[in-house]
Amino acid sequence: MRRALPAVTIIAALALAVSACGGDGGGTAAPARSVADPTKITGEVTWWDTTRPDSEGPVFRALIGKFQAAYPGIKVNYVNVPFEQAQNQFQTAAQAGTGAPDVIRAEVAWTPQFASLGYLQPLEGTRALDGTEGDFLPGPLSSTKYGGRTWAVPQVTDSLALVYNKRLLREAGHDGPPATMEELKTFALDVKEKTGAEGLALNVDSYFLLPFIYGEGGDLLDVAARKIVVNSPANVRAMTTVAGLVSSGAAARPAVQDSYVNAMTAIKEGKAAMIFNGPWALSELYQGAEFTDKENLGIAPVPRGSARAGAPTGGHNLAVYAGSKNLDASYEFVRFMTSTESLAEMSAGLGLLPPRLSAFDRPEVRARADVGVFKPIMETAVPRPWIPEGGQLFQPLLEGYQALLSGKETPEAMVAAVDRKYRDIFKGWS
Repeated sequence: MRRALPAVTIIAALALAVSACGGDGGGTAAPARSVADPTKITGEVTWWDTTRPDSEGPVFRALIGKFQAAYPGIKVNYVNVPFEQAQNQFQTAAQAGTGAPDVIRAEVAWTPQFASLGYLQPLEGTRALDGTEGDFLPGPLSSTKYGGRTWAVPQVTDSLALVYNKRLLREAGHDGPPATMEELKTFALDVKEKTGAEGLALNVDSYFLLPFIYGEGGDLLDVAARKIVVNSPANVRAMTTVAGLVSSGAAARPAVQDSYVNAMTAIKEGKAAMIFNGPWALSELYQGAEFTDKENLGIAPVPRGSARAGAPTGGHNLAVYAGSKNLDASYEFVRFMTSTESLAEMSAGLGLLPPRLSAFDRPEVRARADVGVFKPIMETAVPRPWIPEGGQLFQPLLEGYQALLSGKETPEAMVAAVDRKYRDIFKGWS
């Protein structure tokens, strides 16, 4: 599940980034060495997993069981940490030098941040990768790089799609999903008028706002030019589109808190016809009464804005803590959990997108039509800036999104306010 980062985390991240030494991170690469029989490696690995413990956790615990059977000398301590708490908890533990896990499932934006602070172990030349980088999709792989080094291995990639209830759209007179933002509004109003259900449920979260921004040709930063570009006519158009969906009744007016849960509940119970969401939500969606028949769940690319259809790039990496006392065991665990076989089992069981090309060729993955729908979306997904401050982009954008939908700010005032907050983060940028 994707949620906004806690404000306290953003503040702490900024303070630590300022005090960090050097741009390459503080980790020292362990010397590459040949392991004659990896199954003889011994040690203890604590892994912080951030997936949903009820719908996703069982698949990863099953993979851990297979790992321990193959590596009897390595004990894995599985700890499920809520996603919205993991970043701050890891940062606090790593800074204190005690309590951090050997391996963490890190959201893609966390990887360059943790690396810049010296909290991660560089992985080039270790068995965590062992020459397999060419098999990873370029987008997810790029999120593991910082300062010319590799700090993690992609575990899952994701983006956003339009998820819809086929039955409700048919009852509203539409045999397929909307292709444009204008059609999205029309289809949603038709659903409300003809079925009584809400047409669209919005999640008030920065990540879920990005398709509107990218769809109008907007962005947040121009990293190469060191320029803040959030206050632009394109982004004003994007915010006008979002506000118009709510004011017209096409989208239900969302609560600014718990909107993700509310949107998921609404679509699972047939109270809303459409939401934006990603592959991580599939296992939960299929538990809903409306999708007992999986064929009733539709998945399509996010509708196009005036410029393009622009979904964001997301996902998670597995990273090794620089202070781990069990590096060899940690490298082997990361290698196993990101292998083609493990990623294919993950994808087949949960519908998550594997970041390895070879995993998509496995028959159990090809059998999942819902995974196949997301693959072309990933090919056109817009990459986010993989910089240490990347995670700090979301809180100001979230606050602006909340103010916009609460009617406290106009689209113009909203992007101007976000721009001012970004300038406090990116000193010296134009």
